[in-house]
Amino acid sequence: MATQQIPINSGFGAASTAEEVIAGIDLTGKTAIVTGGYSGLGKETARVLRSAGATVIVPARNLEKAAKALTGIDVEIQPMDLLDPASIDAFAQRFLATGTPLHILVDSAGIMAWPLTRDARGFEAQFATNHLGHFQLAARLRSALIAAKGARVVSVSSWGHHFSPVIFDDPNFERHAYDRWVAYGQSKTANILFAVTLDEQEQKNGVRAFSAHPGAIVETGLATYVNREELEALGFIDHEGKPVLDPSRNKKTVEQGASTFVWCATSPQLDGMGGVYCENTNIASVDSSGPVTPETMGESQVRGGVMPYAIDPEAGHRLWTLSGQLLHIGELQPT
Repeated sequence: MATQQIPINSGFGAASTAEEVIAGIDLTGKTAIVTGGYSGLGKETARVLRSAGATVIVPARNLEKAAKALTGIDVEIQPMDLLDPASIDAFAQRFLATGTPLHILVDSAGIMAWPLTRDARGFEAQFATNHLGHFQLAARLRSALIAAKGARVVSVSSWGHHFSPVIFDDPNFERHAYDRWVAYGQSKTANILFAVTLDEQEQKNGVRAFSAHPGAIVETGLATYVNREELEALGFIDHEGKPVLDPSRNKKTVEQGASTFVWCATSPQLDGMGGVYCENTNIASVDSSGPVTPETMGESQVRGGVMPYAIDPEAGHRLWTLSGQLLHIGELQPT
């Protein structure tokens, strides 16, 4: 288990916003890449990092949509599709060719609760998008992260990791019956384990990694395949279809949700730390209550916390090896 998985006195909380977290922090001369940076939480993260002086690059599958969404925000948009390995390599090669150190990488792009969908390689889409695409991106950008001499990687996860550990013997649901929430939970657990292992092996090179849960936020574009009845049953919207906002119960605005990402990416309070799962602009506590489903989660989402299986170093090593094999990137070391 990650030894530092203990909350600290951050001075922030569930209702803190990204703007509040970034106050007084100067990112002039720093470069950040934010996947998913043209919608929802990613867009707010990109905006706030840019407002603090960082050069921000937003990879996007749909350049026209990204340009429209980011009108008025001074960021650079580059083509990249997390389900297309050649696209990821091309993006990384363009960035590396500039010789620019990469100080912040925020892996914010993601999908949730999709019906069974496979990419061209046969990989289940949630695992491929949320984890494997970001694994490949970080591996390809490793030299730029090391060159920053103090980089941070933020792997955006979710309380939804409570739905499932990584199913190592069948991560692409080739033999198990497919459940869209189990698949989502697996991918979010993978996001946490990715940060645990990346931090473990790269801290000697000045790269620290964190995973983060933003809270339950309806207005992010993630709920494409979650209907109104489900959202109301889960307590995320009221009977009129309006988002329920209550930070004390983990139901937040986009501005509040992005605060934990920005805190992980920039806060001096985390200097010398890494490999931890954060929520409510703090390091989360450990939750050993056991896996749940959307129907049985009850107050456990309000309680929060990280499951022990998601911060288990051995599971992290196993996932890293599996990911490298699936992507033909090698064994444990990303090169």
